[in-house]
Amino acid sequence: MSSRPTASLRFSRSVKDGSVSPCWRTIFLLGLWRHALYAASVTILNSAAKLLDAGVAQALPRLTAAFVFASQNGLRRSLKAMMDADQTFKGLYHWNWFDLTLLVPYFLVMIVLSIYGIHRYTMCYQYFRYKKNYDPNPPMHFEELPRVTIQLPMFNEQFVIDRLIEAVCAMDYPKDRLEIQVLDDSIDETQQVAADIVARYAALGHPIVYIHRDNRHGYKAGALDEGLNVAKGEFVAIFDADFVPPTDWIMKVIHHFAEPGVGMVQTRWTHINRDYSLLTQIEAILLDAHFVIEHGSRVRTGEFFNFNGTAGMWRRQAIVDGGGWQHDTLTEDTDLSYRSQMAGWRFKYLPEVECPSELPIEMSAFKTQQARWAKGLIQVSIKLLPQIFSSKSTMTRRNKIESIYHLTANIAYPLMVIMTALLVPSMICRFYQGWFQMLLIDVPLFTASTASIAVFYALSQRELFPKTWMKSLLYLPMLMAIGIGLTVTNTKAVMEALFGMKSAFVRTPKFRVTKKGEKSQANKYRKRLVLAPWIEILLGAWFMAAILYTFSNHNYFTAPFLILFVVGFWYTGLMSLLQGRFERWRFGASKPDEEETSPRPFPVGV
Repeated sequence: MSSRPTASLRFSRSVKDGSVSPCWRTIFLLGLWRHALYAASVTILNSAAKLLDAGVAQALPRLTAAFVFASQNGLRRSLKAMMDADQTFKGLYHWNWFDLTLLVPYFLVMIVLSIYGIHRYTMCYQYFRYKKNYDPNPPMHFEELPRVTIQLPMFNEQFVIDRLIEAVCAMDYPKDRLEIQVLDDSIDETQQVAADIVARYAALGHPIVYIHRDNRHGYKAGALDEGLNVAKGEFVAIFDADFVPPTDWIMKVIHHFAEPGVGMVQTRWTHINRDYSLLTQIEAILLDAHFVIEHGSRVRTGEFFNFNGTAGMWRRQAIVDGGGWQHDTLTEDTDLSYRSQMAGWRFKYLPEVECPSELPIEMSAFKTQQARWAKGLIQVSIKLLPQIFSSKSTMTRRNKIESIYHLTANIAYPLMVIMTALLVPSMICRFYQGWFQMLLIDVPLFTASTASIAVFYALSQRELFPKTWMKSLLYLPMLMAIGIGLTVTNTKAVMEALFGMKSAFVRTPKFRVTKKGEKSQANKYRKRLVLAPWIEILLGAWFMAAILYTFSNHNYFTAPFLILFVVGFWYTGLMSLLQGRFERWRFGASKPDEEETSPRPFPVGV
């Protein structure tokens, strides 16, 4: 009795006699080719393996061919075979509680950082996915231009005050519809300089007034609130002292408020001293990504975003409905932005409307600015996130989740401190686990947490400079290094916010330096950071020792990552200590009559 042919045998006969479809015939032939290629690969690799040692020779042909030509369903078995074949440290390494104590916190930190990194990828995707949602043109126009008040808050800004007032008074807007308030809290010669400039422009017929406070109650928020109490305008534009708004700025912005529900319009910062130094180039790229990708993504998907404190215009009623200017956080702009949007007002962002500004030229000033922003956002998150999740406003669940990412992003700095402490010990522990196991975990985490930073900033440069953006890629390693170098000062700021420690609003000094080679008057308002630079230098030395250790163990894969830590900590630390000395070396010592003649604006204890 003859046995019935199997299903595979019957199928092969059908293929031969042509009774199956061309699609199935192709699949069958590809299966035969795969087995043929597998056999050929094993033969070739057996020949190559004769040149290697006996242990590798036994495993190389079988594992490589199996991995390359394995079916999709067999990929898991192939990976398991590779892991089982990695016997480099078999008998030498075993898991223990000490290693777990180091590695569990390390990987938890990396996972949290990866979550924020994935969110960066998401914003990049949303920016391009919803690009059609943005229309730069206002849907309607005012028949009669409304009254506008321009507020210019300042504190000890004698080097840039004349430039700002000149630019504002040159704006193209009817004078009978315009009011300019110079809100001066200065305690040095700026008082007299500002008062004289205001008097001169007022005599020329410009609607400008000078308001000086004898105290700094509420700092910038207090000055804006006091000016708002006597303001005549229905709409309020705000410019910090280091900005130079173009003449047509108001006319490009005002008609967007013809829509009744629009409460605030923000415009994009540009930078007049972008090319001054390596530091200003990095600062410009950091801000570009915020204004292009972050703002762009949130606006196009209907998420909340924030007024940036300057180069924007408010509807006065939106400020009132949001609860007015409050000074219990260091980022009063973000605080009011969320409260106003929770009250139902809609914000607009105009990336094509530019407003030039001046970047900090000294590392200490840059670190002070970043620390203030980091602390302020955490303060706002502590203040508003409970209200956001308990409110019954029009906020969607997606809005609430995005607000967590937005307001808590700076929690990454304390996590970076933990990672910094555990990175080298965990690297030593994991060195004895085998290469494949290390790469299987590290590559996804690196792609999510670190590579997302490069993508995020590179895309912003591609959008702004489509013809020359490739040159900006050269700055990305240094950008990531400086981001690491900010860990010490920003972690201190974040921890102060978490523990409810209040501090003064420390403004960023401006020196009216726009071109390479120009001498700054930074000694006037220079901020000295006493302890932080030395901590940064020590951390750089720690990671340099780690690099030497990796070289001694031939672990070259980790070295480039560690170099970012060395460069970042040493650059921020040394620049903080030596920035002023660089100027003296370039221009010579200051003369006696060029010495500081006024008190420093406020001590910095970072």
